[in-house]
Amino acid sequence: MSAKTLSDAELHEGDLWVFGYGSLMWNPGFAFTERVPARLIGEHRALCVYSFVHRGTPEQPGLVLGLDRGGACRGIAFRVADQHRIETVAYLREREQVTSVYREVKRSVWLDDDARRRISALAYVVDRGHDQYAGRLSIAEQLRFVRQGHGRSGPNRDYVLSTVHALEAQGCRDPQLHQIAQALQGETPAHR
Repeated sequence: MSAKTLSDAELHEGDLWVFGYGSLMWNPGFAFTERVPARLIGEHRALCVYSFVHRGTPEQPGLVLGLDRGGACRGIAFRVADQHRIETVAYLREREQVTSVYREVKRSVWLDDDARRRISALAYVVDRGHDQYAGRLSIAEQLRFVRQGHGRSGPNRDYVLSTVHALEAQGCRDPQLHQIAQALQGETPAHR
């Protein structure tokens, strides 16, 4: 499977903005010069990607977030200085495109700062045609996958709870994700 990535021309020189809506919010893993709460319109955050590597395995998939069609999504926009642009894109491709389940795209994002700037940011949107696209699952189904998921980056439960904590730190709520997190809160994580 080939990764769906932007060309060098589409990733023009200069500072790069990256939109984080899941683990990138609390664990970006790259150097940045600015971190601003932001909003992307036209796609929403959803637990819609079966995780076979980071938070699950092919035998016991976890469930991670993707940007899916419709709605809006609050997240974090990170500005990366030009001198770190190439290494940051390489890092993100290695991290996000491990199974090519996302399309690497540029999206308009509105920064939640005094100027309410609109910028173009690199984002990773779920590929609905990919085998790992879970679509819209019930809360019970989402919980089942999150509870069983454990991969290279740790328990799926930790991923969900850390993402909810990052949203709350911005004063945001994601009703469905918060409902799942609430169900996970009182549970003792399974040891592997």
